[in-house]
Amino acid sequence: MYLGYNTNGLVHHEPVTAIRGLAEIGYRGVALTIDHYLLSPSNPHWQRQLHEIRDVLDRLEMRCVIETGARYLLDPWRKHEPSLISPTPAERQRRMQFYRHALCCAVALNADCLSIWSGIRHSEVAENDAWSWLTEGLKRLCDEAAAFGMPIGLEPEPGMFVDTVQRFDELRERSPDIGCRLTLDVGHVICQQEGKLSDIITLHGSLLVNVHIEDMRRGLHEHLMFGEGELDIAEVFTALRQVRYGKGVYVELSRHSHLGFDAARRAYEALRPFVEQAG
Repeated sequence: MYLGYNTNGLVHHEPVTAIRGLAEIGYRGVALTIDHYLLSPSNPHWQRQLHEIRDVLDRLEMRCVIETGARYLLDPWRKHEPSLISPTPAERQRRMQFYRHALCCAVALNADCLSIWSGIRHSEVAENDAWSWLTEGLKRLCDEAAAFGMPIGLEPEPGMFVDTVQRFDELRERSPDIGCRLTLDVGHVICQQEGKLSDIITLHGSLLVNVHIEDMRRGLHEHLMFGEGELDIAEVFTALRQVRYGKGVYVELSRHSHLGFDAARRAYEALRPFVEQAG
């Protein structure tokens, strides 16, 4: 188990510079959020950037995951749209094409996983249709990713169709053979008031492929610096150690980019003792 940092908290830094800075602080992983400036499919030079990132990750011996939650990347007017549960087939196909691009990046970088979410269910979409489209799209993506040995982690996201770990469990009950694993954001568990983090981690230990961490308060989806919310850091790392989680725990401070490496360093210093104690 090791610490990583999400690039959505360093959007004012060139990606290679961000990776080098994180390594200098002590991080051993980076969560690469595909964005307008980072591996965007609309950038004609994205493959060159991919090679540059792969080279610096290799030189610094850093691990990575690929994240897909950037704002307004596919539609400049609608945040996080389209999705796998958008009303029209063309919209759902566009999201799938983006996920295929992300899968290509993940495979090229030997990432530990490709992380996604469900999307927002709009009022004109019936719940049964949303479940059907989501499971269909996930099954297709997971099958394609399995050919490369790449895990897909679904992140329950407040405000989206699959917004809690309980809804993730319902997804797996509806489609037991879907092959999808769990990206767990521990702050979201607090926000959604889902219960004890240690219990949720214990119950889902075998499904965990990616972990996000930040501080948060009950009922408020705001990513906070450690010490500003209600997160019990020791509880999280103790539970992760007990389920023998061996991958990255990625700090996600998506509204702290204006603080640059100062925020990344503060987060690292807050978490490092718990990672060292977890072993």
